[in-house]
Amino acid sequence: MTASGSAVRAPAEALSLGVREARRGHRGANPLVGAVVTAADGMVVASGFHRGRGTAHAEVAALEQFAVTSAASRIPPADVTLWVTLEPCDHTGSTGPCTEAILASGIRRVRYAVADPTGHHGGGSARLRRSGLDVEQIDPAVTAVSGADDLNHRWLVARDAGRPFVTAHLAQSLDGRVAAADGTSQWITGPESRRHAHAVRSRVDAIIVGTGTVVADDPRLTARDAGGHDLTDQPVPVVQGRRGVPEGAALRGGPGGAPRPWIHVPNHEPHAVLDHLRLDHRREAGIAWPNGGDTPSHLLIEGGPTVLAAWLGAGLVDEIFVYQAPLVLGGGPTGLDLPHLTTLTQALRLRLDPAENGGLSRRGDDVLLHYATQ
Repeated sequence: MTASGSAVRAPAEALSLGVREARRGHRGANPLVGAVVTAADGMVVASGFHRGRGTAHAEVAALEQFAVTSAASRIPPADVTLWVTLEPCDHTGSTGPCTEAILASGIRRVRYAVADPTGHHGGGSARLRRSGLDVEQIDPAVTAVSGADDLNHRWLVARDAGRPFVTAHLAQSLDGRVAAADGTSQWITGPESRRHAHAVRSRVDAIIVGTGTVVADDPRLTARDAGGHDLTDQPVPVVQGRRGVPEGAALRGGPGGAPRPWIHVPNHEPHAVLDHLRLDHRREAGIAWPNGGDTPSHLLIEGGPTVLAAWLGAGLVDEIFVYQAPLVLGGGPTGLDLPHLTTLTQALRLRLDPAENGGLSRRGDDVLLHYATQ
């Protein structure tokens, strides 16, 4: 939470605080959003961020905190300004419209950085203006200085392409191996890394692996807690590849051995996999995506080196979590193999992502690198 009691003297400062809040959230089905409430003298009196699909939006989180603050300090809602990194929404999804929460709060002044890409006829700002509020979009130059314009770059790339946001996992040794020379791979990383990986699994709609991984490792592909128990939110297993999935494959069974919806895509090409996940095949598998749409909103690539390389090579990976273990295996398969990249100028460029835990953090003895693609 942004510390109350600090003061902002310019729009760029307020937005920068909003961006800092937004980066505390998780990337995925929804954009990162941060909100800050300031008093007439610039004092920060509340803040909030969006924690992920199904949770309160940043504006609502900040307004709830302001309600407590204003009750104690007697700051009138009409005397404050709400700063948001993304235009308040005016539609109902898994939560209600932010415009309704703003109108109910009594706040009369709203400033936002980036227009809502899912909005219609001006998004939420139009409704707020019709209700008599003072609403303005912040100057693009100021937005750029704060970092708000780049906050959801890859999310917007995915949305404009009409595809899910794609996260990838890669657990490897210091010398870049995902298994030893004899094929053993459990466990390269420690329990703290695995807990984080399972938390990410619980946030996605579907988890993708290749048939080779299914045959070799027989993974359950469930999201589990530290005790090995299945979490409430589970991804749909998706297996890509032409080989069949064994009848006794662990991914076929859910809690208590009950049948579990899963999808087999007899193709290796990532775009073909995305096409297969759309409406008709979803119905065939008896799967309802959480967003209620024709296609999932968030995918996780957890396949072997070939699968991950295919999705990266197709430009479809938006973020990568690399779990780097303090091991040197000396042999075995590497985590990625992109033979068509033959010179330095062809290299895929990544950048450390400041969202969630920052680009670089520790997970027990492992190092977690969080990258965003360009």
